[in-house]
Amino acid sequence: MWKPDRHSQQPLYEQIADHLEQRISYGEFPPGSLLPSERKLAEQLGVNRSTVIMAFAELRSTGIIESRTGSGTRVSATKWGVAPKHTPNWKRYSEGGGFLPNLPFMRKIREALAHNPELIDFASGELAGDLAPNDEIAALMSEHRYTSYLGYDNPQGYIPLRQALVSYLEAHRNIRTTEASVLVTSGSQQSLYLITQCLLSPGDAVAIEDPSYCYSLPMFQSAGLRLFRLPVDRYGIDPDDVRALYKKHRIKMVFTNPNFQNPTGTVLAAERRKRLLDVASELALPIVEDDPFSLTSYDGAPPTPLKAMDEIGSVLYIGSFSKIAASGLRIGWMVAPRAIAERLADARQQMDFGLSVIPQQVAAQFLNSAYFEPHLERLRMQLLFKRDLLVESLHRELGDLIRFEIPQGGLHLWCKLTPDIHDGKLLEEAVRRGVVFVPGSVYGSDSGFVRFTFARARTEDIPSGIARFAEALRATTDG
Repeated sequence: MWKPDRHSQQPLYEQIADHLEQRISYGEFPPGSLLPSERKLAEQLGVNRSTVIMAFAELRSTGIIESRTGSGTRVSATKWGVAPKHTPNWKRYSEGGGFLPNLPFMRKIREALAHNPELIDFASGELAGDLAPNDEIAALMSEHRYTSYLGYDNPQGYIPLRQALVSYLEAHRNIRTTEASVLVTSGSQQSLYLITQCLLSPGDAVAIEDPSYCYSLPMFQSAGLRLFRLPVDRYGIDPDDVRALYKKHRIKMVFTNPNFQNPTGTVLAAERRKRLLDVASELALPIVEDDPFSLTSYDGAPPTPLKAMDEIGSVLYIGSFSKIAASGLRIGWMVAPRAIAERLADARQQMDFGLSVIPQQVAAQFLNSAYFEPHLERLRMQLLFKRDLLVESLHRELGDLIRFEIPQGGLHLWCKLTPDIHDGKLLEEAVRRGVVFVPGSVYGSDSGFVRFTFARARTEDIPSGIARFAEALRATTDG
């Protein structure tokens, strides 16, 4: 983000005025649009409010902006020509369309991290740089020259990667499939997007877990789907609830994350897995199994996926490199009946003509290399260490103010705060103290739940991050 140069001979207010005028001329702030308030702009730029007031006065003197009491400061609608010109109402366009924006809390978290990269990050659901196989991937890229034709690739994905995934799925997840039933995607979210857009229709009823990562993805509402909740207890969802929702609402599909569920960390009990598949078979009901975390199982014995137990083809299986290797590779996959894989590949080709072939080549080499197994073992050990450090810090700093079940895999710790708190106020107070987390309401829970992701924060920052969170919690409850 741009900041004024305090070493420049040009006064700060003039730098700010010039910068705003440039953004206005580029159309970032169209004629008639509202500018940030003096207080907010001062906070963003790290200057006194009086400096921003002087900058606004400079722009007002040239007629570029105009201020009205109670209406804020806007870009002049008539400055940019002798006669008024009609600019598209970009604000209306930005708020329109059928695809909904991210939830307000998620936007606030991203804005806070962008504004202050030094925040201790318990919110981002990805691996820290020191957990990713950076050296291994660099070695593979130096060992292999990627000189093949760099044109559009097979719409289902790079064939050698799909072949590598077939071997990987059999060896690590006990899933037997063929390359014709594998679709390579840019991650789990693209897989979910393709399913909601192509296999379901507006008005269809679907079942998702409560709480669930799916609640943080407005793509379900954007697709016009009706969402019905499946409560998650310490053993996962209850298959009898699926049958009840089908009878009452004729649900068309079930979305589940049975292994170290996001956000709760629970594992669907073995007995419930079998019953869930029996219910799906009885009702001819598809199950979407999102399984990004299973290989993080700290004891090295990941739970058996539903897909490995699926004898009749009820399950669409989704996986990703993001939680076990590197989110920046943007490699995910789906195992589906061949007709479904081809249908979704056709839809994805209409969006982007397929993924870049180079990261697919890198991913294929990594899966087939001697680096993969040692990386997984190291990842599990490091995640376990971070989890234990987070648990120890929470007990020390918060004691009886917080309750949680300790997960045996995954990247997240799901917590219930015992004091009554307001999610928004707690998040604002935490950001003010230099730490960020995800409020539980993002995932469909009531206020008072939080999700801490321990994979993204640096190990040395975890104790101080929880100490800052504890300060924020006490300040919120005292207020």
